[in-house]
Amino acid sequence: MINIPTVTVDQMREVDRMMVDKIGVSILMMMENASRNIAILSRKLLGGSIKNKHITVLCGKGNNGGDGLGAARHLINFGGTVTCILSWHKENLGGNARVQFNVLKNIDATIIEFSDRETQLIQEKINNSDLVIDALLGYNLKGNPKEPIATLINLSNSAGRSILAVDIPSGLDGNTGQPHAPTIKANTTITLALPKAGLLTEKAKEYVGELYVADLSVPKNVYDKLGISIPVLFEHQ
Repeated sequence: MINIPTVTVDQMREVDRMMVDKIGVSILMMMENASRNIAILSRKLLGGSIKNKHITVLCGKGNNGGDGLGAARHLINFGGTVTCILSWHKENLGGNARVQFNVLKNIDATIIEFSDRETQLIQEKINNSDLVIDALLGYNLKGNPKEPIATLINLSNSAGRSILAVDIPSGLDGNTGQPHAPTIKANTTITLALPKAGLLTEKAKEYVGELYVADLSVPKNVYDKLGISIPVLFEHQ
C-alpha cells in the first residue's frame, strides 16, 4: 500500500499558489482536472453507467463550486440527468466558478439558484437523486457554515441519498477534522491533489466515508519545495 502524505490547509494554499505562479498552470486548468476526476468517480459509484441516473450537484460560489459545475458538464456528456443547485445568485460566483457556470449554461444544463421559495423544489431534486455531489465549501472554511449553505447541507443529510463530497465534506475543518454545525455526512470523498490532514482524523471518519485522491498533475518539485516527500501516486488507475 502506498503511504500517501497529507497537507495542511496552508500547505495546500501554497501548492495552489505555486502551481499558478511558478509552474504556470492556471486554476481553471486544475479545475478541469478536478472536475473530470469527480465525474469519472461519480460514474463508477453509480455502477459504471449514468444513463437514466439523476445527479444533483450542490455548488458554492468559490473554486469548490467551480469544480462541481465542471463535473456537471462532464456528467451531462456521460449521459446523466444532472441538476446544479447554486447556493448563491449567479452574480455572486467567483471568477473561475463564473467561467464554469457560463460554459454549463451554453449546453442548456438545468441550473437552480437557491432561494426560500425554491426550497421545496430543491428538496425534491435531492430526494430523487441517485447521487448528490457536495461542492459547496472547500478547505478554507472558518467556523460554522452560514445560510443558505447550512440549509443545503441539512437538506442533503436528511434525504438519505448517496453523497460524494468534493475535496472535503462541507463543514469539516481541513486541519483538525472537527465537524462544524452542520457538516455534510458523505458516503464518499474525493480529495484533490493530496488528502487534507483533517480528513484522516478519527472524528472525521463518519463524515468523510470512503476516501479517494484525485490527480491534479501537481509535479513533485512543488511538494519538494514544501518539504513534502511524495511517492509516485498515480502510476496505476
